[in-house]
Amino acid sequence: MSSSHVIGLTTPLSVKDVEGLRAGDRVLISGIIYTARDAAHKRLLSLIERGKSLPFPPEGQIIYYVGPSPAPPGRIIGAAGPTTSYRMDPYTPRLLELGLKGMIGKGKRSTQVREAMVKNKAIYMAAIGGAGALMSTVIKEAKVIAYEDLGPEAIRRLTVDQLPAIVVNDTLGNDLYEDGEKRYQII
Repeated sequence: MSSSHVIGLTTPLSVKDVEGLRAGDRVLISGIIYTARDAAHKRLLSLIERGKSLPFPPEGQIIYYVGPSPAPPGRIIGAAGPTTSYRMDPYTPRLLELGLKGMIGKGKRSTQVREAMVKNKAIYMAAIGGAGALMSTVIKEAKVIAYEDLGPEAIRRLTVDQLPAIVVNDTLGNDLYEDGEKRYQII
């Protein structure tokens, strides 16, 4: 596990950006990130399989697994807390092959996704679950760019300023959840 300092990341991410991160690092993400949940991922994979262009270029990008609530009056977006990541696992390795460098969600990832992160030099980060209203305060712009019919699960282009997250899986295959369990195991 890493020290307690916080690392600033600005998108798009390079291989160098993600190779320097370790499970347990706290990060503040600024720049453009994209939202997508399982229904959108299924459509993205269909486009990939048919050789079609995606609604955003995946190279160097981060996908935040979130389905934000409607924006209250005077706000850009509603509550924007992370959703459970394993539902995206069937689609993730292919996106990583196309250059996706980061994902934000909550919960563990499959062995296949973790292996694909090592192979393709990418990271998985956890966001603060249960703090969707707080997370929404760092989102400065939100625009639906694809699949508006999915409502909250449409793909959005978000401009974020210091979105907090913790690296769970790094490019070396480390897993913060497993490391944490081992630290507190009795016998």
